[in-house]
Amino acid sequence: MKVFLAGATGAIGRHLVSQLVARNHEVVGTTRSAEKAGVLRSLGAEPVIVDALDAESVADAVAKAEPEVVVHQLTALSGPTDFRHAKLMAAATNRLRTVGTDHLLAAARAVGVRTFVAQSNAMWMERVGGPVVDESGRIEPNPPADAEEAVAALRHLETAVTGIAWAEGIALRYGGFYGPGTGVELAPGAGMAAQVRRRKFPIVGGGSGVWSLVHVVDAVSATVAAVERGRSGIYHVADDDPAPVGEWLPELARVLGAKPPRRLPAWLVRMLAGEMPVDMMTRARGISSEKAKRELGWTLRYPSWRRGFVEGLG
Repeated sequence: MKVFLAGATGAIGRHLVSQLVARNHEVVGTTRSAEKAGVLRSLGAEPVIVDALDAESVADAVAKAEPEVVVHQLTALSGPTDFRHAKLMAAATNRLRTVGTDHLLAAARAVGVRTFVAQSNAMWMERVGGPVVDESGRIEPNPPADAEEAVAALRHLETAVTGIAWAEGIALRYGGFYGPGTGVELAPGAGMAAQVRRRKFPIVGGGSGVWSLVHVVDAVSATVAAVERGRSGIYHVADDDPAPVGEWLPELARVLGAKPPRRLPAWLVRMLAGEMPVDMMTRARGISSEKAKRELGWTLRYPSWRRGFVEGLG
């Protein structure tokens, strides 16, 4: 099939290009910069420079590509991880998940795309019930005030994509990425691993928030399966071992060769950084990916982060 991949140079995008090409799909990949076009070309994709927030730019690129499938992996979550840059990245990502999604959907409909796959995430599942939820769970309806915009953007993306009647509209709720290119890896650079090494990614309160993680190769294989076999709706994409932050974060630090993470009281983090990180660290719920395995025929290379951290960070 011909696939239009928006966000082809991101954490998952580059891996996805390689896997789609390996499976004999023709890929047109977007980037915001001419410098990255060569990277996409070397991976076997046809690069196109697109401003995802410009409706005309998106419509023109999709019309010229004439794809059968559009894959939306647009985020702005890269670069420095200090507080100021994190806020800017979050705001830009929210725009990509709202305005960018709407532009891509309009362009896809105009050319008769038959499948539309979009990146969501599972960090804001409703904070009720047990520690793990399947696709019947909903996004948190009453998030902290400092998370409202981000949660609303996720809700907009999922509603818009899964609500289309003219194609298969698929939203993939990914767990937290780790592995090469994600920022949670052995290579030095920005991202969570850099914060863990500097002991700037603490366990907040009791660290009781349950996170689901997924190695990037498994996230990619699930995405390819959705492109090839997915039906309209939501699929969860994470490993089989959801765990509290207080359990997996010290193990990540150990594998990275870092000192154990600091432990900070919730009241202090709330005062310094707001309610959002406290909520994520103490109230998050994990996800079950049984639907993706059952309906997409998806299998995990790393069923648990315990093995994935040891074998898959390099």
